[in-house]
Amino acid sequence: MAAMTRLQLLQHHRPFQVSKSSVIMAKFAQLPTSSYQNCCGNRFRRISSGRSFCSGSDQIQIQTVESGVLAGSSSSIVGDLLDYLNESWTQFHATAEAKRQLIAAGFHLLNENEEWDLKPGGRYFFTRNMSSLVAFAVGEKCRVGSGFHIIAAHTDSPCLKLKPKSASSKSGFLMVNVQTYGGGLWHTWFDRDLSVAGRVILKGSGGSFLHKLVKVKRPLLRVPTLAIHLDRTVNSDGFKPNLETQLLPFLGRKMEESSQDFKEKNSVKDGHHPLLLQILSKELDCNSDDIVTVELNVCDTQPSCLGGGNNEFIFSGRLDNLASSFCALRALVDSCKLPSDLSNEDAVRMIALFDNEEVGSGSVQGAGAPTMFQAMRRITASLATGYVGEGSVERAIRQSFLVSADMAHGVHPNYPDKHEEHHRPELHKGLVIKHNANQRYATSGVTAFLFKEVGKIHNLPTQEFVVRNDMGCGSTIGPILASGVGIRTVDCGIPQLSMHSVREICGKDDIDTAYKHFKAFYQSFSSVDRKLNVDI
Repeated sequence: MAAMTRLQLLQHHRPFQVSKSSVIMAKFAQLPTSSYQNCCGNRFRRISSGRSFCSGSDQIQIQTVESGVLAGSSSSIVGDLLDYLNESWTQFHATAEAKRQLIAAGFHLLNENEEWDLKPGGRYFFTRNMSSLVAFAVGEKCRVGSGFHIIAAHTDSPCLKLKPKSASSKSGFLMVNVQTYGGGLWHTWFDRDLSVAGRVILKGSGGSFLHKLVKVKRPLLRVPTLAIHLDRTVNSDGFKPNLETQLLPFLGRKMEESSQDFKEKNSVKDGHHPLLLQILSKELDCNSDDIVTVELNVCDTQPSCLGGGNNEFIFSGRLDNLASSFCALRALVDSCKLPSDLSNEDAVRMIALFDNEEVGSGSVQGAGAPTMFQAMRRITASLATGYVGEGSVERAIRQSFLVSADMAHGVHPNYPDKHEEHHRPELHKGLVIKHNANQRYATSGVTAFLFKEVGKIHNLPTQEFVVRNDMGCGSTIGPILASGVGIRTVDCGIPQLSMHSVREICGKDDIDTAYKHFKAFYQSFSSVDRKLNVDI
């Protein structure tokens, strides 16, 4: 079985027989009927009023022959990652789901417009634009000038977004005008079962307005390729679609003028097809006239799932960078579950999940905004009750450390020469520390050492990546935050293949390794950092 959703895994009656060098048996707990859905292709049928996930909510239990250790449900977060990916079709949904999980874990929601009253041992978070989020836990021994231990990632991924006036028609088809967001592999969006998700503004009572998220789970849109009979040279010359005229998905057929519903179905309202607004209103349980405006992404409907001969891979959209975001989120939550977890901590543990990384981070919800620095300053001020000393924020920043977590390029079996010969990260071999002499990554020799030392203490592997000299190098939010805030930073990532494709690949084991490394960072960095003094 090449690929299957986690629910389908749970429904199998027999364990999988696989090679003795890796997974030999999987045991699956029965899901409560209130928390899952039946899956059939890309269509979903809700069984109850519980959360709508393609995958279940119980953890996978895996026995490895080499270690002889049964990894129980508490040791793997892979199943929960599948849940998160299947829920988080857009940056808005990813932030909303993170918010839900933080509240369930006992974190207190803050409002940036209000005064904060923070206490040592407290756990807090806030959202901005419902597409970025900052969460933090204050150590019981936190004092004025204590540092911040931060993991930063991003919630956005390359996709197609609806234009403000999305309605058009061609050759009898209702077309949807889209714009490209980020540097996607756009040819992978052709011949996919697509739909829409995002947010809408609705009319409320008394002249007010409501902010709602929406997701249409059934296949709704399609960008068909041209038949090879009409494009004979495509395999020799390459597939090079015009992104303005040939990347438009269609919504349906335009109704004939003789139809009774012609005017209602085909008259464009506020720049969008009435048919699209009707579908959205059905999902939102409102009238089409109540929809004031929409902000929608085009999304692939195929669920995230396990794949490979031994189910050792994760096949999914948006791994870049929701995999990093989720590992950071869970590491923070699990590192401060019990009151005793923060009893000896003198730092503030934080995650910062930003929007718009794929387009340069230059927005109010992106890493280019001073969101993280403002949060650090406000936290320091709130905890400094009665303190009148000098430089509390500046001292806190100098004691802080940032892990910029963004997916890394694993070596491709068909293109190994695209990697520098001695720096070829492999899937299933741990987090990748990224280096670049021209500061496209913010890693230094010191920050790399400190982060690797955390992993070494907990027996967690790391790898190194350097881009070839004859190739350009991508970048992350690491240099933006390092230079903007003045915080020590290491850039790292989970190795993956097919980055920026509509369907990406990463190793299942690397998810758990990243989670454990991030959790170890929160638990151990203070003691590691005290062992090395660079500037004195």
